[in-house]
Amino acid sequence: MLRTEVITQGTLNCFPPGLKYDNGSLVNVEVSAVVFDGSRLILASDKPIPGEQRSAAFAFDLVDGLPDPESLEYLTAETIRRAVKYEDFALTVDGRYILATTGFDRIDDESHALNAYNHLLIWPVGEPDRVQVVDPDPRDGVEGSLELRRKLDDAIGLPYYKIEGLAAVPARPDLDRESDGLLLFGVREQGRSYDDFDYVARVVGVHYRMTADGNLEFVDELCERYRFEPSEYAGVRHICGLSSLEYDPHNDRLYLMASFEVEDAHGEQTGGYLWSMPLAELIEGGSPSIVEDVHGEVLEFEHKAEGLAVLDNARLFVAYDNDRDMTLGRIDERDEREACEAPYTVLRILG
Repeated sequence: MLRTEVITQGTLNCFPPGLKYDNGSLVNVEVSAVVFDGSRLILASDKPIPGEQRSAAFAFDLVDGLPDPESLEYLTAETIRRAVKYEDFALTVDGRYILATTGFDRIDDESHALNAYNHLLIWPVGEPDRVQVVDPDPRDGVEGSLELRRKLDDAIGLPYYKIEGLAAVPARPDLDRESDGLLLFGVREQGRSYDDFDYVARVVGVHYRMTADGNLEFVDELCERYRFEPSEYAGVRHICGLSSLEYDPHNDRLYLMASFEVEDAHGEQTGGYLWSMPLAELIEGGSPSIVEDVHGEVLEFEHKAEGLAVLDNARLFVAYDNDRDMTLGRIDERDEREACEAPYTVLRILG
């Protein structure tokens, strides 16, 4: 059972205050993905950020263990700008490439109008301009990971789903085919349609190998690899859906984060929880352990925890997506954030 303590909390300015869309509505940053590449935090909002020199994906240098607010840089390669609704990032097992997934929660069977919501991207660490689409439709001129979309359809087996987790973990040593790792996708929602679904904590995955041109290819069938029920854990107060996966190579551990958004007599309630498990137990089908706070109580995030990054062997970075809720709570002495500010927490693992 892991315990944690809060090292620091704060907000990051992700674009100029007061930025608006063409229709005059205020742009609100909703960070849903984060990864640490060894020197920079790469984050993404699940809503577009307008401007020719901006995108929904951006980076901050890490200085003395904290993001440097003066180092903001947008990832502006056209392929990165084109994808919509980023939900999670991951590093490949060798740590040399960054992977980014969108939600895959909508598709138009009659046209390619919604292809932007169906992307798995890859680029070398520090070189986002070399980004490529993973598993695209083989037809020329069609953007998006549409072949992967078909494989997700078969693996999940329901007409509607939302992907919100992504992690690459080492493959089992006894795998009978050459593989550079196991790529895991976390399913948060599944059901008949976007307004008729259940929240779940389900993981589907496929083994991959890197290609000579810096992309990846799948070497076996995408299928279910794991699932668990967050509501079965003492201290979990609300129905949750998986919101992030993160592999910790320092401790050979997988983190599974889940968040909730419910309406009750007190209004809308959001928050989240964190679980951990040794990678060997994932493969064997063991149960994850819920992470505790410094007092030994279940760690419940005050905000909707959507992004998780491993900074080193003992520190985690948590990013929140509170949608249109501007309250800051314990994050800051101010009551509310600006629409351009993304709240975050840095945790230390106590063991």
